[in-house]
Amino acid sequence: MLSNSPVADIIRGRKATGSRADGHRLFLVVEGGGSRGVYSSGMVQAMEELGLSSIFDAVYGTSAGAINGAWLLSGRAVPGMRSWSNPQIMNAVINPARILRGGAAFDVRYLVHRVYDGVEPMDFDAILEHPTTLHPIATDGRTGKPVDLRPCIHDKRSLMRVLRATANLPILAGGPLVIDGVPYFDGGIAEPIPIRSAARAGGTHFLVLRTRRADEKRAPGSRVQQVVGGNYLRFVAPGAYRAFLNRPALEEAKSRAFAELGDRVLQIHPPAGSPTVDSTARDVVLLARALEIGRRAVYSVFGDLGDQGDGRAPAPSEEPAV
Repeated sequence: MLSNSPVADIIRGRKATGSRADGHRLFLVVEGGGSRGVYSSGMVQAMEELGLSSIFDAVYGTSAGAINGAWLLSGRAVPGMRSWSNPQIMNAVINPARILRGGAAFDVRYLVHRVYDGVEPMDFDAILEHPTTLHPIATDGRTGKPVDLRPCIHDKRSLMRVLRATANLPILAGGPLVIDGVPYFDGGIAEPIPIRSAARAGGTHFLVLRTRRADEKRAPGSRVQQVVGGNYLRFVAPGAYRAFLNRPALEEAKSRAFAELGDRVLQIHPPAGSPTVDSTARDVVLLARALEIGRRAVYSVFGDLGDQGDGRAPAPSEEPAV
């Protein structure tokens, strides 16, 4: 039962005392997934509403998960999630037709440098100064290993570059993004859910925000993705190509990690019956619905920590703007 979870007990204790001095190392881990990350966007929005932004010792995230973790630490998760229901932003960020013109289907540069630094600003200084450390995971194109890019974050400019690197999908977002001489691609190639990286870093307990339902399996990539994407990585980033081929083994390693950690992990999934969201989805009606489902999933576990006191997600004051 979630009410008996050691992780939930630590979270409630830290919220009650306002202190992290309990002898534990509590890490937030956020799954990636492109547009599927809208679910964890709703989850971090709820966490901000419930005053849980400062209870973690570290935040580990991959791709969209790292970006959502950054929003939580910025203190602007609630307004920041409006982008999901803005058709102009979504169509500018995701446009598969650009590939036919030699461009990128995912314009991550536009997302980070135009949206997050202008249209819907992220407070980068708040992230840099936050007592909770942010650990975006990317894939090293040479080795295929997941890399914690925390050491590469020094200032606003480097933080923005790291956020682009963790979400740098091969072909779809362009070529490798080079930081300190190392070519990086999306962290989801090597570690879609960075639980092993977080455990190796000394975490003792983990709240994991998932972007798939518990009954939802990771589907194999399409034939086009396997052939085109695979061949691209094969020549441009051999290490990442090996990780790409090794995805079934990586999935097994992730499952073993969760099993070994046992009740030191609390996972929050979109509930049964939630719509499947494709990684390239840009239907703002679907995305706004998924955002609210993710938000309510957190309230179903921690709603008693809010002003309502009854453990239920508060009804939204109005339908999500679309």
